[in-house]
Amino acid sequence: MRQIGIGLAGLGTVGSGVYRHLGQNRVLISERLGLDLQVERIAVRNPVRARAITVSPKLLTTDLNALVDDPNVQIVVELIGGVDVAYDLCLRALKAKKPVVTGNKALLAEHGAKLFEAAAELGVPVFFEAAVAGGIPIIISIREGFIGNHIQAIHAILNGTSNYILTRMTEAAIDFPPALEEAMKEGYAEADPTLDISGWDAAHKAIILASLAYGFWITAADVYVEGITKVSAIDIRFADGLGYRIKLVATIRAHADASIEVRVHPTLVPKQHVLASVNGVFNALMVRGDVVGETLFYGRGAGQDPTASSVISDLSQAAVWLNTRGKAFGFTQHTLYGKCRPIRSVSSGFYLRLTVDDRPGVLAQIAGILGQHQIGISSVIQPESHEKSAVPLVLIIHDAPFGQMQDAVAKIAALSCVKAEPVLFWVLS
Repeated sequence: MRQIGIGLAGLGTVGSGVYRHLGQNRVLISERLGLDLQVERIAVRNPVRARAITVSPKLLTTDLNALVDDPNVQIVVELIGGVDVAYDLCLRALKAKKPVVTGNKALLAEHGAKLFEAAAELGVPVFFEAAVAGGIPIIISIREGFIGNHIQAIHAILNGTSNYILTRMTEAAIDFPPALEEAMKEGYAEADPTLDISGWDAAHKAIILASLAYGFWITAADVYVEGITKVSAIDIRFADGLGYRIKLVATIRAHADASIEVRVHPTLVPKQHVLASVNGVFNALMVRGDVVGETLFYGRGAGQDPTASSVISDLSQAAVWLNTRGKAFGFTQHTLYGKCRPIRSVSSGFYLRLTVDDRPGVLAQIAGILGQHQIGISSVIQPESHEKSAVPLVLIIHDAPFGQMQDAVAKIAALSCVKAEPVLFWVLS
């Protein structure tokens, strides 16, 4: 049986999982592939650091270049994180005609266009299943399983930390700060959770999915991103009363003019919708193709074992490519789509919560501004019992362009009867 040498760059949480499972399931993988995957070199920052797994010191190096240049290494697995050093490592591997496996979503979101351009020129593939949704096989599904489909839309929960926080806010009727604190205590949030709660972790993944689905590389500047820090217990409560759950949803959608919208933000999801029941640290993706219709993917979006599973899947594909030199799908550019739709022209329903004076004529002023912007109101909620002179006013808005909605909300915020910054969320459509 032909042996394929693996070079692991990084032996952290995911790298350790990959090494451990490659060893434990070596016979199973070999029987299925007809190839023997063997780790030949591992690049680490600190070779003497105590680890949960036992690794021969002979495998370890602190030199990333030595890992790539090792003649026994035929596939390079990048698991070091970061952007610039990781990019240089991957580029060096491609130039050495060694396929690359990476789980680095930030690298792909920021430098994916350059990396895949180099891969195409050099004729060497990059595999990246682990970069999106942990152990959920969404990349290979879009790249190969749905190859005969125009992807019409993807709605996805792509960040387990944010989903856990919003789930706890819903279940325990608590506000954002204590829910975040709980997530950190439970180990579901990093010491610095900014990337998760700002929405950018999910946005990096959405960029990769959208680029793969539509054949041109999406830039971060083309993506509308809003995190969950403004979601409060009162919004959770009002949404519940209206028949919704609030989730951080990534929406990717194609339009008839071949433009693409990509956005990530808190979204009111109808309770009967399948995404509304995705709780805790789980991820889920709903993909709609013109041929297959709607399909659902669900599972853990992070963690050592789920992510290691995706890395090993990519390793297997890379090994087959090496063995056959056949067609390898990484990112395939095409010209059927080619532009992003400006976020201001994207239409949706909206949830608008205002804090206003409790006096006659207030609703009429607000409705008047919305009417001036050709925006209709679907429903209105204002609690009857309250203790203060300022009261919450919640409006569900009919579908309207986001730009018109932003302009109207800016004018509403300037009214003297409005006592706090308006809260505006999207409604899933």
